[in-house]
Amino acid sequence: MSEVELKFDDKGLIPAIVQSSTTGKVLMMAYMNADTLRMTMETGFTHFYSRSRGAIWKKGETSGNTQQVKKIFYDCDSDTLLIEIAEKGPACHTGKETCFFTELGKGDAVAQKPFDDTENVLSRVYQVIQQRKKEMPKGSYVASLFENGENAILKKIGEEGVEFAMACTKKDRAGAVYEAADLWFHSLIALAAMDIPPEEIFAELKKRR
Repeated sequence: MSEVELKFDDKGLIPAIVQSSTTGKVLMMAYMNADTLRMTMETGFTHFYSRSRGAIWKKGETSGNTQQVKKIFYDCDSDTLLIEIAEKGPACHTGKETCFFTELGKGDAVAQKPFDDTENVLSRVYQVIQQRKKEMPKGSYVASLFENGENAILKKIGEEGVEFAMACTKKDRAGAVYEAADLWFHSLIALAAMDIPPEEIFAELKKRR
């Protein structure tokens, strides 16, 4: 067994292109770190690192659309991976076979999309909540909710929902903002209890758009 030196970036990540072993079609691109690459090689199924959540995820863990690894290649610069897989279900969260289903036409005008940190903020809050759930530090409000169980979490969502509705009824702008933040925060705690990342909610909202 030889030792392979791969070039991870300054954040410890390396891009991984996923390709169907049967059709040759490029299905998706995600990032791996040393741990997820090791898990991928050991389990035979793709594992990636989410930059927005700061967490490891197995492809298909919630959707069932897993990817069984056939071969892993690295390019001539040792800084990009190509993974051939046998896919079970679509690769894209939209339900499409591949994430690359939108063609850029020759006459299309290309504009840089403005950076929007909204999703990243929610994902970072979710990441901290997951950390509290795992470590259960003393004195943590979030940890206390997990310790008290599902009913305590759902009760808080109900309370915050009522308070948000009351603020809206009173046309209390500042109160509505404050209570909406409380409602979103406790909703993230409930999602974390079920290990549902906010990215799944983003995907659902984008479909509705």
